Amino acid sequence: MAASMGGCLVLLSCLVSPLLLLAGAVHGHPWSGLSPQFYDHSCPQAKEIVRSVVAQAVARETRMAASLVRLHFHDCFVQGCDASLLLDNSSSIVSEKGSNPNSNSARGFEVIDEIKVALETACPGTVSCADVLALAARDSTLLVGGPYWD
Repeated sequence: MAASMGGCLVLLSCLVSPLLLLAGAVHGHPWSGLSPQFYDHSCPQAKEIVRSVVAQAVARETRMAASLVRLHFHDCFVQGCDASLLLDNSSSIVSEKGSNPNSNSARGFEVIDEIKVALETACPGTVSCADVLALAARDSTLLVGGPYWD
């Protein structure tokens, strides 16, 4: 599914309180429009699509919830939340995804790919991959009994 990740909008997403979705970075000041409702008009079904795919993945394997939270953590840990963890290796660089520390360790990429395919079908070129990671982590937490946050 590497092809589905190639079209991702790799933009800055922020963790504040602990989640705010991308908005302001595209429209001026980076903090001017951050809102959990950012996709309510451009892709109203985005949250439901993510929630549905994550619920199916967690139903198949409960451990996937922790794996999706971990992907989001590792994406955000170094130099911000930019979905760089989702990039595949190229002929000239080993990506974070393909690096030795993440090899056979980071998992859940196929769930993120499935979410992105569903979102691209519903709302092409709208939802950033960084936001997909953030939404998947939030929904995973809720599905296994953790707190909800916007």
